[in-house]
Amino acid sequence: MTAPVPQSQTLDRGLRILEHLGATGSPRPVMEIAQAVDLHRSITYRLLRTLEDRGFVERDAAGHFGLGLAVSLLARGVRTSLQAAATARLTPLVEQLGCTGFLVVRAGADAVTLTSVEPRDVPSHVTRRPGTRHPVGRGAPGLALLMPDPPADDDRPALVTARATGWAVSEGEVIPGVFSVSAPVLGPDGTARAAVAVVYTGTRDDVEAVGRAVVGTASALAADLP
Repeated sequence: MTAPVPQSQTLDRGLRILEHLGATGSPRPVMEIAQAVDLHRSITYRLLRTLEDRGFVERDAAGHFGLGLAVSLLARGVRTSLQAAATARLTPLVEQLGCTGFLVVRAGADAVTLTSVEPRDVPSHVTRRPGTRHPVGRGAPGLALLMPDPPADDDRPALVTARATGWAVSEGEVIPGVFSVSAPVLGPDGTARAAVAVVYTGTRDDVEAVGRAVVGTASALAADLP
């Protein structure tokens, strides 16, 4: 099945550029951006210049383009109540477990990190940037978002197990060598409004305790939301 044609091709291209820069997390050269979004270099450069004029991208000393201040200002109004409540609940979870915690929401076929909290006084931990995305169904956060859905014959065994335990676990599905544990934040209708997750490297002997802690945080967050 072919993908639907966007109503505004120019807008679609500009958004794809912003999504790519958000996913990479650092300024990139024009040619690399053009290749990533499958556009000609000259078209990509014109779009970048327009976005630069509006403050959505910025250039560094090397002439590479990265996300600009306007993106941060715009993001302040996105799901702010959910972000604030999540940060308050994630902070004690992160300090308890000593690993990065984050909140993921569903955007179409993707699981997108909305906010992230990193542990203090931990020499090494995984960084999870807001705006990072991966397909729903891959990784523990994606599975957690699918847990409230009705069971289907083609459900992955990991999803079946997650529904039985109450939390999802994955190893290296999104980032090699990284483990993740996640649980859904349920809305009043029983659907997943978001998912709470933690990520860490190396094995842990307390995965069940981590799962229960993540479930507790997800349930507390659900109770906080209107």
